[in-house]
Amino acid sequence: MANAKDTLPKLLEIDGCIGACIVDSNSGMMLGAAGGTGFNLEVAAAGNTEVVRAKRKTMKALGLSDAIDDILITLGKQYHLIRPLASNDALFIYVVLDKAKANLAMARYSLTSLEKDLVV
Repeated sequence: MANAKDTLPKLLEIDGCIGACIVDSNSGMMLGAAGGTGFNLEVAAAGNTEVVRAKRKTMKALGLSDAIDDILITLGKQYHLIRPLASNDALFIYVVLDKAKANLAMARYSLTSLEKDLVV
């Protein structure tokens, strides 16, 4: 089992990762961050909290009784991955990947593995 302090540097080791943080979806506040040069991870954390809330609200309205594995947002030059923690779905990991350097399948695999070991 790993804590946030141990996990954040490992997230940056994912090929193409340029920033990562762990976020409380109840408040939108970051619990920790790594990388993020060139963009504000605090603003991203707050904004992506709204994405997670909206998806959960939509799932409830549709009567879906399932959990979110991850949410992928694809931009022109970046992938943004949001992964709620299985151990505490009020928290999520947010990772920004450089599209030219990242392997999306391997990034999702690595993120899943790191998330499973994370205890917050």
